[in-house]
Amino acid sequence: MIDLKACPLWLYRLLPFLRWWPDVTPQTFKADSVAALTGAMIVLPQAVAFATIAGLPPEYGLYAAMVPAIVAALWGSSWHLVSGPTTAISIVVFASISPLAEPGSPQFIGLVLTLTLLAGLVQLAMGLARLGMLVNFISHTVIIGFTAGAAILIAASQIKNFFGLDMPRGAHFHEVLIQFGSHLADIQPWVMAVGLATLVSGMLAKRYLQKLPYMIVAMVAGSIVAAVLNEKFGAGQTGILTVGALAAGLPPLSLPDFSLTAIRQTLFPATIIAILALTEAVAIARSVATKSDQRIDSNQEFVGQGLSNIAGSFFSGYAGSGSFNRSGVNYASGAKTPLAAALSAVFLLLIVLLVAPLAAYLPVASMAAILFIVAWSLIDFHHIGEIIKRHKRERVVLALTFVGTLVDLEKGIFLGILVSLMFYLYRTSQPSIRELVPLAAEADNPRRKFVPVAPDSPKCPQMTMLRVEGSIFFGAAEHVQIHFRNVDESDPQKKHLLLTSRAIGFIDLAGAELLAKEATRRRKMGGGLYLVGVQPDLCKMLRRSGQVDTVGEDQIFRHKGEALQSIYSRLDNEICRTCTARIFRECHVALPDGTPR
Repeated sequence: MIDLKACPLWLYRLLPFLRWWPDVTPQTFKADSVAALTGAMIVLPQAVAFATIAGLPPEYGLYAAMVPAIVAALWGSSWHLVSGPTTAISIVVFASISPLAEPGSPQFIGLVLTLTLLAGLVQLAMGLARLGMLVNFISHTVIIGFTAGAAILIAASQIKNFFGLDMPRGAHFHEVLIQFGSHLADIQPWVMAVGLATLVSGMLAKRYLQKLPYMIVAMVAGSIVAAVLNEKFGAGQTGILTVGALAAGLPPLSLPDFSLTAIRQTLFPATIIAILALTEAVAIARSVATKSDQRIDSNQEFVGQGLSNIAGSFFSGYAGSGSFNRSGVNYASGAKTPLAAALSAVFLLLIVLLVAPLAAYLPVASMAAILFIVAWSLIDFHHIGEIIKRHKRERVVLALTFVGTLVDLEKGIFLGILVSLMFYLYRTSQPSIRELVPLAAEADNPRRKFVPVAPDSPKCPQMTMLRVEGSIFFGAAEHVQIHFRNVDESDPQKKHLLLTSRAIGFIDLAGAELLAKEATRRRKMGGGLYLVGVQPDLCKMLRRSGQVDTVGEDQIFRHKGEALQSIYSRLDNEICRTCTARIFRECHVALPDGTPR
C-alpha cells in the first residue's frame, strides 16, 4: 500500500488530487454524493441554456459539464469549485465565432473546439509560469461592469426567440434594438404567451419555491402551456418551435480545427476567454474558501482550468470556467472534497439518459425566458448602486466597461482593465505629501511625535518636515520633486528638509536618484536633506544604486529626536536668535552654536 501522504512534492504537483484523496471516507463520500446529485439537477437546465447562448446544440452544454468538470476538480486547488459552462464565457464564445461561421453548423462547432483548446493551452501555460497573481489586477468593478454588459447582450440575443421574430443572429446590440423596433408588428402572440408563462412561473418559483430548481419548474410550465396551445390551435397556427430531443449518451470524441486559419481567427478571443475564465474561477474559489477556511493556490487553479478546457475540446465540450451558483450550492449541500464536483458529472450523465427525450417538448420561447431570468440575476444591482453613489473613479471604470462590452464584448473587459490600471497608476504617481510639526506635548519624548501642520501652527523658518505616504518610483518622482522644490522656492530660507520615511512603501532606482539629487541640491544651498525612520527596503535600494554616499550616512537617522538634535546644530545662528516660533525642544535651551538662551 502506497502512503499517499508521504508522496514527494513533484508528484503532488503532477497529481494534486493525491493531497486530498486520503481524506475520502465513507462519511465524506456520502456527503459528496448528496451534494453531487443536487448539483447535477441544477446544471442540467443551465447547461442547455448556456449552450443556446453559445450558439451550439443544447447537448454541447451538457458535454461541457461532464469531462471538463471532472478534470477541473481533480487538478484544481479548491475543494468546492464546480467548473463547466457559464453565462459570460458562453456569450463570449458566441460573439467570437458567430461572425466566422453559422451558429450550430459543423464549421462553427469546429472553431469553438479550437477556441476551447487554445484557451486551455493559454491557461495551462499561465499556471505553469506561476502567473496566478495576474488576476489580482482585474478589479471587481471591471467584472461587475462586464457581467452586466454580458447580461444585456444575453437578453438581446433572445429577443427573437421570446417574441417569435425572424431576426439575423450575431447582430450588434444597437442593431438588435433597431431590428426589434422595426419588427414589432410581426410579434407572434402565442410564442410570446409561452415565453411570458415561462418567465412568470420561473420568477415565482425562484422567489417562493427556493427548494426546487426554478429553471426546471419554468421549463415544465412553459412546456405545458405550449402543449395546450398547440392542442387547441395547432402547431402550424401557433408557430411554437421546440428545442428537439437531446442526444443521450457519453460525450463523443471530437477534434478541433487545427488549420492555421482557424488558429489565427480564434487565438485572440481564446486569450480573452482564458483570462476571463481564470478571473471568474479564482474569484469564485476564493469566495467559497472564505467560508470553508481553505487556502486557494491560484497557480494550481490555472492549471486545473487549463487542463479541463483542453480535455473538453476533445470530448465535445466548449470553453468553461467555475460557476458561482453551482459552487455555492455544492458548498451549501455539504460537499467535503472535490470528489463531489467529479461525481456531479457522473450523475448528470445518468440523468441525461433519462430526460433527454423530454427536451423534444421544450419550447424555444421557454429557453429564451429562462435566459432572461439568468441575465437579470447576473446584474449586481447592489454593488452597481454603491459604486455610482460613492466612488467617482470606479463609476467611470464601471461605465466604460459596461458600454465597451455592449459595443464589442471581446474588447470591453480589456478596456475596463486598462482604465482601472490607469486610475491606479495615477493614484500611485501622486503620493500624499504632508508637512509636519512637532507636537508640543511630546517635547520631552526622545523620539518626538510629529503631527500634520495646522493653519495656525508655528513653523521653523529654516527647516520643513515632510512625510511621503506612498511609493517613490519613476512614475511618482516628478510629483515628489515638485513638492521638494516648492519648499525653498516659496521661502528661500528653508534650506533644510527633513523627510520622515516610515510611510514610504517602495522606492526604485529613479526614487533613489531623486533623493540623491535633492541632497546634492540642498547641500549647495547651504542646507541638507535628512531621512528619518528609513525602512530596510529603502536602505537596500540606496546602497544598491550607489546613492547612499551622495545622500550621506550622517544624514540618515533612526528616530526623530536623534535627527533634530543633529540638525539643530547646523541651522543659521542669527536666524534662530530672532526666531519666536521655537517649535523644537533645543530652541528653548540654546542657539545652534551652543550659546545659552
